[in-house]
Amino acid sequence: MALVELVRLPNGAEAELLRGRLESAGVHAVCFDSGMNIAESVGLLIPVRVMVLDEDLAEARALLAEFGIG
Repeated sequence: MALVELVRLPNGAEAELLRGRLESAGVHAVCFDSGMNIAESVGLLIPVRVMVLDEDLAEARALLAEFGIG
């Protein structure tokens, strides 16, 4: 069970919202690097990675399309 990157988003709030939507649909997800953007308002962006289990990747991608992301 390895984690794989589903998508990169520009800020932690968006990533956490997506993580919650995935979780509510039954796909376990975690956000990596969300604490790195302490200067988001300044324009220094380190994308936040939304990660899922490799066996959930296809389902998570389908959910992204359903959510209109990507």
